[in-house]
Amino acid sequence: MNSTKSIPTFIQDMDIPWESVAVGVKRKIMAWDQRLMLVRVAFEKDGIGSLHKHHHSQITHVESGVFEVEIGGDKRVLKAGDVFIIPSNVLHGAVCLEAGVLIDVFSPMREDFVGEAA
Repeated sequence: MNSTKSIPTFIQDMDIPWESVAVGVKRKIMAWDQRLMLVRVAFEKDGIGSLHKHHHSQITHVESGVFEVEIGGDKRVLKAGDVFIIPSNVLHGAVCLEAGVLIDVFSPMREDFVGEAA
């Protein structure tokens, strides 16, 4: 998919394939427009979201599982129902302690993810 393609109003999870992004980590780019993007990220136990940063603001909901999340050097263990916010250009990452799914919301949309999904 590319950013010039018409954006559907309704998206069904079963219609979107998983893509592997690291050992024990896969994602589905669920929906986006130029200002906003929603991504599901599934982790196996011990899967790692390596430390990184980007100019996008990010809010993440822990749908299931248990994660040790690091944001700007501060580490917390978060579980299903918890949420974390990552400001623009702050180093962050996660280690999965119990298999689960994170729901990431980015603003603006991640152009690099769309290029990878094309």
